Amino acid sequence: MEKDKVGSLPFGRWGEDIASEYLQRKGYQIIEKHFRFHHTEIDLIARDRDYLVFIEVKTRSSAEYGLPEEAITPKKKSHLRRAAEGYLYLNNLNHIDCRFDVISISFNPEGTPVIEHIKNAFE
Repeated sequence: MEKDKVGSLPFGRWGEDIASEYLQRKGYQIIEKHFRFHHTEIDLIARDRDYLVFIEVKTRSSAEYGLPEEAITPKKKSHLRRAAEGYLYLNNLNHIDCRFDVISISFNPEGTPVIEHIKNAFE
């Protein structure tokens, strides 16, 4: 497996596709992918029952640089919060329950994706 690409998809986008399929199997309704607000992108926006969920997907081919979720710095969280506020404003969504989830994707020695879903990751 190439570090930057899998097939014709960039590695990160491939991970987002894995996360999207995983969430749909769990009953989430994917509303939007790759929402951009200013210079920040929210990977996935979904509905989980009564919640609007903003999802950050982190994919790593190895643990050489740490766990995928460790790449979400306080600065990144702040940017994602601002982008989520932009999404809510642009879509005139008021009084809706929201949360931030993280999907962490790594690979076992056989190359199979290992998915960890962290709900309310920004609490």
